[in-house]
Amino acid sequence: MRRSNLPAELNRFVGRTAEQDQLAGLIDEFRMVTVVGVGGVGKTRLALRTAEALQKRYVDGVRLAELAALRDPGLVAHALVEALGLTDHTVRAPREVLLEHLAERRLLLVVDGFEHLVEECAGLLRELLLGCPGLRVLASGRRPLRVDGEAVFTLAPMDDADAMELLAGRAAEAGAGGAGDPGTLRELCRRLDGIPLALELAAARLPLLTPAQLLRRLEDRFRLLDGGRHGALPRHQTLRTAIGWSHELCTPEERLLWARLSVFAGPFDLEAVEYVCAGAGLSADRVLDVLGELLAQSLVTREDTAAGTRFRMLDTVGAYGAEWLEALGDTERMRRRHRDWYMGLATWCELEWFSPRQAEVAAVTDVALPNLRAALELCLESAEDASLARHLAGTLWFYWVGCGRLSEGRHWLDRAIAMPTCGPVALHEEARLKALWVLGYVAILQGDPTAAVAALHECGERARATGNALAEAYATHRMGCLALLSDDLPRAEELIGRALDAYREIGELNSNVLMGQVELAMARAFVGDLEGAVALCGEVREVCEERGERWTRAYALFVLAYAALTDGDPVSARELLTECVTINHTFHDLVGLVLAIELLALVTVVEGDAEEAAVLQGAAMPVWRSVGLPLFGSAHFNGSRALCARQAREALGGEAYGARYGEGERLSVDAAVDRALADRRDPAGRDRTGARAPRPFRAGRAPVPETRKPAGSPTGKGGEAAG
Repeated sequence: MRRSNLPAELNRFVGRTAEQDQLAGLIDEFRMVTVVGVGGVGKTRLALRTAEALQKRYVDGVRLAELAALRDPGLVAHALVEALGLTDHTVRAPREVLLEHLAERRLLLVVDGFEHLVEECAGLLRELLLGCPGLRVLASGRRPLRVDGEAVFTLAPMDDADAMELLAGRAAEAGAGGAGDPGTLRELCRRLDGIPLALELAAARLPLLTPAQLLRRLEDRFRLLDGGRHGALPRHQTLRTAIGWSHELCTPEERLLWARLSVFAGPFDLEAVEYVCAGAGLSADRVLDVLGELLAQSLVTREDTAAGTRFRMLDTVGAYGAEWLEALGDTERMRRRHRDWYMGLATWCELEWFSPRQAEVAAVTDVALPNLRAALELCLESAEDASLARHLAGTLWFYWVGCGRLSEGRHWLDRAIAMPTCGPVALHEEARLKALWVLGYVAILQGDPTAAVAALHECGERARATGNALAEAYATHRMGCLALLSDDLPRAEELIGRALDAYREIGELNSNVLMGQVELAMARAFVGDLEGAVALCGEVREVCEERGERWTRAYALFVLAYAALTDGDPVSARELLTECVTINHTFHDLVGLVLAIELLALVTVVEGDAEEAAVLQGAAMPVWRSVGLPLFGSAHFNGSRALCARQAREALGGEAYGARYGEGERLSVDAAVDRALADRRDPAGRDRTGARAPRPFRAGRAPVPETRKPAGSPTGKGGEAAG
């Protein structure tokens, strides 16, 4: 995990030197500081600038949690988990995850845009501050959080000198010629109350209007608002007036697009705008040009993301647009169009997940998450849309399972399934069945077998009653997966084999189906049928290479590495696991990642480097705490870890083993991955004495778990099961 996730500044930070010093002093003195002020006064920019300057004081870094796009109070803790770069696959409450992670860390958490979530945010931050003595919080919003010990820093507008510097600088960036008469610029800044957002909106107009013309237009609008009086308007009214004045200067098409863009939450792309916002008054072929005009006027910003170019509307500007959309009586229709686009995007992503575009799909879904959340929220507002909520939550299975989002997926699936259904049940049954098997899958990986069995049993029963063979196959498959993780290998083989037969008969082929083959291969490997396991994973590997699929491929590589190591070939095992670790880390799939690191630790000790093996074993444990029960509580999955721990202890002694293990436990996930991918073995694949590395298990046998003597153990002695 990087020590900071603060965004890079896109333009020069102007002024605010005294304010930054004062804020830094408050952060030194108080554990929670909230920057408050009117909209557009620069709270976020100052908080980020100050946090960046203070990074070196916090050994565990500075992390930013942006809450403005969040609408569901129940996701505040999830948002903080995400901001800290954590992935938690368990059924633990996100608050518990946060408390455990931050308990002994020295970190500055920046929380921005909390105004609409004050109650939930205040309660969570209070709990974190009480339980985590090294935590400090810098919040920015329009009102205090009223948390005990909170220091409130009220940010005033810019002074004349800073305001003029900002106006002139932004005007030059916009392509304005001369700076204009200093007196006129000063009066313009005064009339805009030195509010940075208002100044930036004005600067965007200076390429078209002289400062004098700009001031005249503003004066006309202010005069209407204050009834001709000469007293200054309240500052919140000044900003609203400046935004409203910008609105008046827009063409009818620009105003309409501005209003319609307000339905987006977070970043959006051009294709989404063209679908959602085109229509009466704004043709599709005009959207690009009109969006470009809003961009030129600083009403919309552009940003580069992992998924490509995206656009975003500032919260204050978006709120003004939302009022206009409401006045037009078009809010609900636009929200439904927005929902329909993101349901379509989710469907496209699910299909393309089984393709060479898998990494792109992961990035696209990640960037679209705020808008997908908004779509889910709309679906959950009405019982008539319950099936849409289930369909969308189920369609995103690949994101919940494959990209480290199990906890949030569980949140939406539970809510969608719990909703009452309005209308004929038969019309909604398919969506419910899909949501049920996806919920079962998520619950299995979270280590919640009770919820998994309940969901999968209901799915299977309803599927049989309605003749839905595909849903029945998925329910059977996931029950087999649960049997595998529960060490009931005969039942796992029977159920997964039956599901695979059904998939073939139906013609179903995707990442889930291939994963079923990998899971069947794991079951066979554990009972000693290495040849059968290798054959199954060889088929999976071929299909993955043909389709460009990488996520399931990583699990197939894990089984092939297990077979290679068991057969005495650590060189091949390491090569396979290196690719496996890389893929799983790319997709933030902690389950696959930690399994690969565990097996790589055994490879490492077999190659003769017991110290590094102990480090890797230690590095795996914090990941398991995020995933759930270590090695699923499975004796078969634990066999490799037990053998590695035993051999490393015998080579190092208990004290040295514990020291290196502890070193690994302190590594972040990113550091653990770097360590795992650092190839420290002899290029010849030999141990330190020059002899061929021994087979950890006798060919044709699975590792024997717990304290029983592992077949083919180089020492021939029993020992402790795990570190």
